[in-house]
Amino acid sequence: MILELADIRIQPGQQAAFDEAIQRAISTVASKAKGFQGFKVNKGIENPERYILQIFWDTLENHTVDFRGSPAFTEWRAIVGPFFAAPPVVEHFDLLAKSA
Repeated sequence: MILELADIRIQPGQQAAFDEAIQRAISTVASKAKGFQGFKVNKGIENPERYILQIFWDTLENHTVDFRGSPAFTEWRAIVGPFFAAPPVVEHFDLLAKSA
């Protein structure tokens, strides 16, 4: 399983609208993508315009090729993109260890 970690910064004062938009985008678009296994969204406390999105994929290509290369990615960006203060920083990780 691959972890996609996206560090998202949104425009000030848009938190409530973005909270709704990202949950809608995940439930209506990303969750239907090939290889999607689940997600977590964390909202900053000290920096309320910062969000950390974690999406779990079967393979790296499920995100980088299948999802990003599909019309669904355009739909995803149409929902969440207008809130971005800057492009998200996105990285991928392999699981090394976890708690029981």
